[in-house]
Amino acid sequence: MKWLFLSSGLFLGWTLGANDAANLFGTAVGTRMIKFRTAALVASLFVILGAVSGGAGTTKTLGRLGAIDAPAGAFGVALAAGLAVALLLTRTGLPVSITQAIVGAILGWNIFTGRPTDMKTLGQLLSSWLVSPLVAGAIAAVLFIALRAATARLKVHLLKEDAFTRASLLAVGAFGAYGLGVNDIANVMGVFVRVSPFPETVSLGPLQITSVQTLFLLGGLSIATGIYTYSERIMKRVGSGLTSLSPLAALIVVLSAGLVLFLFGSQELQTLLRAAGLPGWPLVPVSATQAVVGAILGISLVRKSGIRLNALGEIVAGWIAAPLAALVISLVGLFVLQNVFEMPVSATPVRRPAVSIQASPAPTSNAPVR
Repeated sequence: MKWLFLSSGLFLGWTLGANDAANLFGTAVGTRMIKFRTAALVASLFVILGAVSGGAGTTKTLGRLGAIDAPAGAFGVALAAGLAVALLLTRTGLPVSITQAIVGAILGWNIFTGRPTDMKTLGQLLSSWLVSPLVAGAIAAVLFIALRAATARLKVHLLKEDAFTRASLLAVGAFGAYGLGVNDIANVMGVFVRVSPFPETVSLGPLQITSVQTLFLLGGLSIATGIYTYSERIMKRVGSGLTSLSPLAALIVVLSAGLVLFLFGSQELQTLLRAAGLPGWPLVPVSATQAVVGAILGISLVRKSGIRLNALGEIVAGWIAAPLAALVISLVGLFVLQNVFEMPVSATPVRRPAVSIQASPAPTSNAPVR
């Protein structure tokens, strides 16, 4: 039964690999600097490494948004997010946000079970949807200006520049994939942490990993499967759909997106900042799709190149549709699980106060009884 419940999380991981993970190498593949198979292999290895080693920070944030405490509830929420993304992805072929879909699905669980939503956490998540592409765009603009100036001053030979760009795209793509594993594994397996079917310690040969790390390992493997089976078309769309990119611009896009994912997901970085007396920021799952699009727009503004507004408008529409579709699917799916299959979607459902109706006393009369 545990594999049946986890199957929706594995499906969601597949959609993440087919969509968000692909975007880290989309510009490299779109500009034909790296072959798809090479990009898929590197992305898969490093996304699994990042998921297992450092995915706990953003998972806690999603746990505060909705503390899902029943296996059937976690199954329904993950399935709703996965279906919303898969439907939009297959219908339009455009990248949509897994992060926004899982947030919409969790809100559906809160509404269905009558649980209160932590508005502070919701505000952090909503603001990150705006801040992350802006940060990625700013980083990309600064790095592009600096790299363009350095390239012009050094006057590197074209062949050496090409070799440097290819190697750098692989390196920053690996870093971006690691950041994706750290940041976005919460979207795939975060709802299952409270209801994990695995023991506290799991043995993998000589290695000992925790129950949560086991979940994250499975999630990472499902992401890798999505990368290999369905991401090539999305890579090419993101790499060339918004605007034409040079190989060096593609390098900056991948690096900027990877930095944003790492910044918003690394507990170690937050610990270092606070130890130095510096303010930190919330650890929240952010969308690799949004970071990539933000970076592309930042470079386009610097180059004063044209943006295909129709393609941009369709992508933004997908970001809006994903959470709304996931919320509706979540409500319907949870109702079916609870009432048709008789599977409780919450271990401790909120009891609404009963309304007592008392009959009003019969009117009295002073008239004499005849």
